[in-house]
Amino acid sequence: MKKQHTIKVAALRSGLSTHVIRIWERRYGAVKPYRTDTNRRLYSDEDIERLVLLRKATRIGESISQIANLPDAELRKMIAADNDNNGNGNGVYLTDSDRAKRYLQMCLEAVKRFDSALLQTRILDASVTMGRQTVLEKVLNPLMQQIGDMWSEGQLQVAHEHLASSVVRSILGSMVITGEVDSSAPFFIATTPAGQHHEFGALMAAVTATAMGWKVMYLGPNMPAENIASAVRQSNARAVALSIVYPPDDPHLNMELNKLHSLVGHETNLIFGGRVASGYRAAIDDIGATIVTDLNELKKVLGRIRSQSGSEK
Repeated sequence: MKKQHTIKVAALRSGLSTHVIRIWERRYGAVKPYRTDTNRRLYSDEDIERLVLLRKATRIGESISQIANLPDAELRKMIAADNDNNGNGNGVYLTDSDRAKRYLQMCLEAVKRFDSALLQTRILDASVTMGRQTVLEKVLNPLMQQIGDMWSEGQLQVAHEHLASSVVRSILGSMVITGEVDSSAPFFIATTPAGQHHEFGALMAAVTATAMGWKVMYLGPNMPAENIASAVRQSNARAVALSIVYPPDDPHLNMELNKLHSLVGHETNLIFGGRVASGYRAAIDDIGATIVTDLNELKKVLGRIRSQSGSEK
């Protein structure tokens, strides 16, 4: 029997995380490790070499879903051709930013073709290759903004926007549901205020909080202050994130924000984000809430809230 290695050894030698290896195996059948009687994965030297080839191919921009079942010889040719085209023996690997732009363009092309299955594949590929948080920040967020802009300019039909929204909503929802958190973790609520129907910012905030180990309750869009406050009381939520996208000057929204603050008090941290959140800065500042400009800033705020919560115990 050939020498076998644990998944930790395979990860160390291939340069991939154990999570990525499992996904590539389960979703794409990229490798087929030996399974012990206790269902433990064991990888041969050949398995690990194949993982190395797949990693190199994805780093030069190939999609794992397209290359996962190619023979090793074909993968070597692909990598060698890239090396030759770039005039050196090492090849020029795509940066994370370049890779994200490539996936963004592929996702947009899938939308233009009305191909929901391909769009889902592209997003899942990107998630495996770059990680969920990078996909949220550099692929999905700009994708939905670009689709919205193109629709308003007449370059896309409303059907394109609906198709993309359906796929992205489903994927984001699954990311929230599948998150594993400790039972003692604090609660986080994500939603949009009454009158706000664009939910993707709130969904992305929910996924971000899940990845950070919070218990997440996603309430959906267009949620009145009373309903949000009721969810806060029942869950004892430490933070509520609300996305505001359009319009930038709704007088009723200012009243909703003040009502929410009066109902939840100072114990719950209110966090606002979205395209036009800054348009309500006066009202947000008045209630002592926080505005974040992106998901990275949200992570910092949630980390600070959780550390403060821990120090109060």
